Amino acid sequence: MAVKSFKPTTPSMRYKTVADFTVLTPRSELPSRPRRLVQAKSSTGGRNSLGKMTVRHRGGGHKRKYRMVDFLRDKRDVPATVASIEYDPNRTAYIALLNYADGDKRFILAPLNLVVGDKVLASESADIKPANNLMLSSIPVGTLIHNVEVLPGQGGKLARSAGGYAQLMAKEGEYCQVKMPSGEMRLLHSTCKASIGQLSNTDNENITIGKAGRTRWLGIRPTNRGVSMNPIDHPHGGGEGKSSGGGHPRSPWGQPAKGYKTRNNKRTDAFIIKRRK
Repeated sequence: MAVKSFKPTTPSMRYKTVADFTVLTPRSELPSRPRRLVQAKSSTGGRNSLGKMTVRHRGGGHKRKYRMVDFLRDKRDVPATVASIEYDPNRTAYIALLNYADGDKRFILAPLNLVVGDKVLASESADIKPANNLMLSSIPVGTLIHNVEVLPGQGGKLARSAGGYAQLMAKEGEYCQVKMPSGEMRLLHSTCKASIGQLSNTDNENITIGKAGRTRWLGIRPTNRGVSMNPIDHPHGGGEGKSSGGGHPRSPWGQPAKGYKTRNNKRTDAFIIKRRK
């Protein structure tokens, strides 16, 4: 996996880089898959069901179809073969198409070093190999894991982006200590399931967008600075000439933007052993 750069024939090409995609299955060799695995996906433009904008700077972008990725991994003790490694426009990690022995086909998140033809199994008796899925109680301490459940049977919620991984640090009775990608240490129930390995596309963090238009392709609209607005529009607005805003950084609605704690879930505080900061 590497990053590909270009000959600077235009100003934007001087800095633009992309993933080289050599690990992906060529389009001409992609196997057939059930229509239920790829579904239509409508764009929200950052608006909720009432049509009110709840997320700013969203809109436009290229059309996408949603790949139905199996985060639950509930097909236990049925061996599968990797049929292809594919790009998913909805996430930074790559996905893998599995052909199960009973004829079923499903997408899963593709870990590093998973290749076409590999055997994958979701079972408590599975080997500690990339993409195999087991309960935390069956995984050796120190193993890198991804797609980790927070509640048993809920499906993977943690460590799902490109190059991401959590690490199983210790086991204490019914609970296991897991180190999150953020550095936070957390207790998870030993019956929670997780997949083995670090996720693919580790060079995603090294990619340079290169130009404003490429950001628009991703559905991200321009962001206006608060200091360039009027006082009625933003707490940083106004002042003679180009002012720096004054006061502490905050949102247009006055909420502090740096260092202000917004976590409000005391019910799960006891499961956090060490904070990420």
